[in-house]
Amino acid sequence: MKRIRHNVLLFIFSLALFAIGVSAEAQQPKKIPRIGYVSGTGTASDQGPYMEALRQGMRDLGHVEGKTFILEYRGAEGNADRIPALISELVELQVDVLVAPIVGAILPAKQATKTIPIVMVAGVDPVATKLVDSLARPGGNLTGLSTLAQDLSGKRLELLKEVMPRLSKVAVLRDLDSRNSAIQLDEYQSSARALNLALQSLDVRGRNPDLENVFPLAAKGHNEALITITNANLYVQQGRIADLAIKHRLPSMFHGSTWVDAGGLMSYSTDELSAFRRAATYVDKLLKGSKASDLPVQQVTKFEFVINLRTAKQIGLTIPQKVLVRADRVIK
Repeated sequence: MKRIRHNVLLFIFSLALFAIGVSAEAQQPKKIPRIGYVSGTGTASDQGPYMEALRQGMRDLGHVEGKTFILEYRGAEGNADRIPALISELVELQVDVLVAPIVGAILPAKQATKTIPIVMVAGVDPVATKLVDSLARPGGNLTGLSTLAQDLSGKRLELLKEVMPRLSKVAVLRDLDSRNSAIQLDEYQSSARALNLALQSLDVRGRNPDLENVFPLAAKGHNEALITITNANLYVQQGRIADLAIKHRLPSMFHGSTWVDAGGLMSYSTDELSAFRRAATYVDKLLKGSKASDLPVQQVTKFEFVINLRTAKQIGLTIPQKVLVRADRVIK
């Protein structure tokens, strides 16, 4: 009888220990996935519109920041040399997904990790630049979106020509430290020849470009308009570049709508904010177990033409109605 009682008590005690263990396991906080994001231009206090677009994309998919994901944001503040160290920091944190929105971040990210999936939003041909094996089967740990931004040079020049039918010469502002500026300048040169336009390269370098001294060269060279080839160093100078273009009465064309919001005259590009919202779908699938090598790279084909009429008025330029009606957004 004592043995039976002992066994019963032992069984009850074992059940109690099991219940306590299950309860403790259930009460342990679930690990929240972390998304690493490296910006070439942003700061901790000003993460920029693209970061917010990614957040919106995550919200649209039902995610709640702080509950279903945590964003580990790192901004290079316009200093491209800092990007590899920022990526290494995120790799050491063992983030679950790494978002690399610029070419200058994609390459260091690929070098830093072969296991953490990387989502790109890049204005290059990822196959031609050997970032992926193919669009359909990217291979490795990199996938995402190609915005094809550098393939729109001819359209930007065409729009300038429509606004200024007598246009004959255009200044092209570029940063010589940019890996892609020479390639993009060549593309502009090819498009300019087809439109019977001459180009003058306005070359600057580094984080503090000598813009005040380079802009007068555009006037001396009899340039009638300005195009800026975007990179991180020039992106953080958007307002300054737009103001100098207005000061020198140069109609300006840019690679993205944020430049027009900052005072530039026009932009023609893929819808970049939409692209970053779409990048969230890749993040979502990767967090749910999909492999980057199995997710096809998408090419963004939605384009956006933006005009700033306030800037046009400041430089004394009339935008033809036939051009205005084609704009996706007009700032008045």
